[in-house]
Formats: sequence, structure tokens, C-alpha cells
Amino acid sequence: MLYSPRGPVCDYLDKGVMQVLLSGIRELAQKHRGIFFKCDPMVEETDRPVIDAFRSLGYQIKEGCSESETVQRRYNYILPDIQGKTPEEVIASFSQKTRYNIRVAKRHNVECRVCGKEGLDDFVMLSRITAERDNFTDRSKEYYAKMLDAFGENMRLYLCYYEGVPLSGAMCCQYAGKTNYIFGASDSKYRNVMPNYLMQWEMIGWALEGGCYIYDFLGIPVNCDPDSPMYGVYRFKKGFNGRAVGYAGEFDYIFRPAMHRLFTMAQEGRRHYYDFRRWLRSRQEERSTAQKPAPAEKPAAPDGESHQQQEGK
Repeated sequence: MLYSPRGPVCDYLDKGVMQVLLSGIRELAQKHRGIFFKCDPMVEETDRPVIDAFRSLGYQIKEGCSESETVQRRYNYILPDIQGKTPEEVIASFSQKTRYNIRVAKRHNVECRVCGKEGLDDFVMLSRITAERDNFTDRSKEYYAKMLDAFGENMRLYLCYYEGVPLSGAMCCQYAGKTNYIFGASDSKYRNVMPNYLMQWEMIGWALEGGCYIYDFLGIPVNCDPDSPMYGVYRFKKGFNGRAVGYAGEFDYIFRPAMHRLFTMAQEGRRHYYDFRRWLRSRQEERSTAQKPAPAEKPAAPDGESHQQQEGK
């Protein structure tokens, strides 16, 4: 498979440019015996002219995919139109609960640091905890180091500490007027001090300093049903009062149809395997929770929801 994540970047309605790109892709596919080319540009699902332009060139698109069927999540959560706004104006737009939780982190003296490679050991440790807890794909220290090297001053590693203990971290990239929250990781310890809220606020502050027009929280579930395993992520991001953006999905240009069918079958089998693993893990957690005695009730946050429920992943 040849893959262009969130690309290509060009005028999709310029047929001449798109044909030149496709010609180059064909040459690469022939050289490397490519089965198909996949791209998932940031084209909104309502942008019919661009979607039709891809189709007219022979691309196939499967619309309405579930979140487990695509490489990138189809829905992102963004803070739009922040360019030229003051920090006071932006934070005033957040929900009361989110502003409260940012203040909680500050009252507890949570420290949010911008780190270099010296912080990668702590970030990788948090990433492994997150991967094990939430069944996410983990990355190596070398992978994150290459990202810092490749993007230089446009990539930042944020880490939050409480009493010297690393609690949460993020990789954040700023480019072409956007600041993107790429990777996040957190420990379950001391969640009541709300490190993730402070960390997001610091990264939004970087977006404002850089004159960006968008802060992108990236993925949220396609289905924002409270029963979704990703609903906590959506609820956390929604507290910043941005908006959800749905993208069209993946465009495939197929060079070898028979091999593409085999590839698709293998991907389907892999997806069902991981879906089954997630289902089995949730059932095991439900049984484990049911066998434990009920914990003592904790003091409620201002709106009656516990701090732990509010904390995002």
C-alpha cells in the first residue's frame, strides 16, 4: 500500500495538478509493486465538489466508515477562529467545568513543562501506561525522538508534573496556521488534580502565541453515544466549546484489483480480531468491577460529576 496521510496537499479542484500527482503515484506503484494508493485529505464530508473530483479521476471512496475502518479518525474536534483573540477571550468561551478544572490544576501547583528529548523517558512511560489501559497503539522512544528532530521548533513535548511525579504528556505540532494535539498520554494517579486540562490550556496558549487560526484536538468518535468507549475523550474535548468536523474518509486508487481484495479481507479480519479483544477486555473489566465492594462516595465537582469522570484520556 502507498499511503499519503492527510494528503495530498494541493488544490483538489485543479484537475491538471491532480493528474500530474496521479501520474507520479502510478510510477511509484510500478517501481514498488504497489497494490493501491490510499489518501485521507482533510476534505469535509459535505464538500461534494472535491469528493466528485477525486471520483472523476478513478479514486474509490467508502463513505460512512466506522472509526475502526480508517487509518485516521474521521471526526476531529477543533477550536476555530482563534487568531487575534486574547487568552482571556478564549478561556471565557470554555465551559464552566473546564475553566474550573484548569483552576484546580493551578491550585494544586501542577507544573506543565515544555521539554526536549530529556523528557522522552517520562513520556514513553506514560504512553505505555495509556496503551495498556486503553488498548492504544504504543510507539517507541526512537519514534518520538525522530518526530522532535523532523519538526524542530514546530514540535513540542509537553509534560505535567505533580510533586515531581509525571502525570500526563503530549506531542503537539504547529504548522501552517494550525496547532495540532498529536499524541497524548496520562497516568491514572492523581487525576483529581486535573493535569490534562492545564496541559491543553498551555498548548492552546502556544497556538495563540503562534498566531494560529485553529487548535485541533484531533480525533473524537464518529458516534458520540455515551456508550461508546471513546465517549470520555469526546466529553473532555467538548468542554473547550469548539466544534466537531467530519471528514470524507479514505480515497483509494487501485492498481491491482485481485490483490486489493485479498488485502481488504485481511484488514477486515484484523479489525474484527481487535474489536473482539476490546469487547473481551470490557467484559472482564465489568466482571471485575461487579466483584469489588462499592467505594465510598467522593465529593462531587460543582456540577455533580466526579473529577475522575471529567478527566479526558
